[in-house]
Amino acid sequence: MSRITSRIGIFGGTFDPIHLGHISVARCVAAHLELDRVELVVANEPWQKVDTTQMQAAEHRLAMVRAAVGEIDGLVASSLEIERGGPTYTVDTLEQFRANEPDSKLFLIVGSDAAGGMDSWHRYSDIAHLAEVVVVDRVGFVRQRPPVACRVVRWQGVDVSSSEIRHRLRAGEPVGELMPAAALAYCRKQGLYGC
Repeated sequence: MSRITSRIGIFGGTFDPIHLGHISVARCVAAHLELDRVELVVANEPWQKVDTTQMQAAEHRLAMVRAAVGEIDGLVASSLEIERGGPTYTVDTLEQFRANEPDSKLFLIVGSDAAGGMDSWHRYSDIAHLAEVVVVDRVGFVRQRPPVACRVVRWQGVDVSSSEIRHRLRAGEPVGELMPAAALAYCRKQGLYGC
């Protein structure tokens, strides 16, 4: 029987752009579950969004995540899905983490909004065999549960969305209180979202 060597949170997303809510969730779950690290996995081609949303290129989204987590202990920007290429499926990502770190315990971190639709995910029934599903409940929002066993972590944090930040950047409105400073600086340097 193998011994668990580390506890790893897997927190995937488009991060288009990353914001302080993402950082707050990752830190909250890491503290609550005593995780060794949380991998913020930047989606390459999220299959549920690829035809509906125009996203920044994966390399820009990864650079913003790297900038955002640069000095935060226990948070890591992961390019695993980008390196793999093609459509992004959570189950494939978990299988790759499991193969790379077979003695680690994996925790898949999802918001309650995404958890309610997990039964539409590719091979969703295999997910619970690869990782413990952790649903983050935002205080004051309707709770949804995935069709698999899960653990719930309550979170009261920054009420912000990536779409709101994109809108504000395009409109020339301030977003400094919503985005990590290093990610915002990268965004401005690259002229992303019309800023």
